[in-house]
Amino acid sequence: MLDIYKPNLDDLWFRENLMADEDTMSYNKAWGGTIAFPKDKWQNWHQTWIEGSPFHNYYRYLYDTDSKNFVGEIAYHYDKKRKIHICNVIILAKYRNKGFGAKGIQLLCTMAKQNGVLTLYDDIAADNQSYKLFLKNGFTIDYQNKEVVMVKKTL
Repeated sequence: MLDIYKPNLDDLWFRENLMADEDTMSYNKAWGGTIAFPKDKWQNWHQTWIEGSPFHNYYRYLYDTDSKNFVGEIAYHYDKKRKIHICNVIILAKYRNKGFGAKGIQLLCTMAKQNGVLTLYDDIAADNQSYKLFLKNGFTIDYQNKEVVMVKKTL
């Protein structure tokens, strides 16, 4: 079973590891691959993403109750420039293809709707086939070009 988990400041070690994992972050190669998330950034990040307004920023870990491990993250944020909510689902590479991504998308959509979000988007690199997982979970293609596939779901 998959649950969402609201991380405490000390729990951000998992996000640091997730962002630093080359296999996990290979989807992000078009934008630089792995992402540094050093401990000196945790406090400000936690205040914005965890303690802030759940309409503007939402972030949770995905926790597998069977293995008792964090397996990924779900998030969304309000992009002021584009005036849309952009979502994010990342599953640690070793836990992919086990249904966690689909369940994560479903949980994220439920939480976004509860927090007053009307529509979620995700801009996925054009060479990343994960957009198909979003399509299987009720998203549609809003637009696509050589760089990106923008998916969208009205909640």
